[in-house]
Amino acid sequence: MTDLTMLRPEAEDGAISFARGFVKSDAFMQLFREGMGLVEATASYLDGDGRAESAALPREVSLTYATESMRLTTRLMQIASWLLVQRAVAEGEMSADQARNEHNKVRIAESMLQPSSAEAERLPQRLRDLVAHSVRLQERIRNLDEQMSGAGRPVAANPVRGQLESLQARLGLLR
Repeated sequence: MTDLTMLRPEAEDGAISFARGFVKSDAFMQLFREGMGLVEATASYLDGDGRAESAALPREVSLTYATESMRLTTRLMQIASWLLVQRAVAEGEMSADQARNEHNKVRIAESMLQPSSAEAERLPQRLRDLVAHSVRLQERIRNLDEQMSGAGRPVAANPVRGQLESLQARLGLLR
């Protein structure tokens, strides 16, 4: 049974912050498994079939392959770090302050420039699929991270609170 208070922590302005409770949800665990599964699948590919496919590429495409595999690995390490920190907080292994310190060390970067479509088309399909999946996952996590930290978006005034205060004032209920 889910504890609804974990899924609905109150923000300072009284608004409900779903993002803060997200790390304790089943949806987060699905995201965690997806991210770690992608890390594992990528490592397996790059150490296995990817080596053979890379060796068979023309020299000019090999450079693009090397660049994209390094970018992919970097992106996945950032994703894995973020996921592990969030899970540690959710499980009580790390405090929110420790998580903020870790967050300052490892940030989910902006999406890196992708190779031109002509270059990308010459890369092995499996590498292209892994890159595309990692970019989508990175964007989802960046959005979550912004919601959780409150960064990047101005906090909107709570229109319901304003209406309640107005009604309370009219009824003489304000202190």
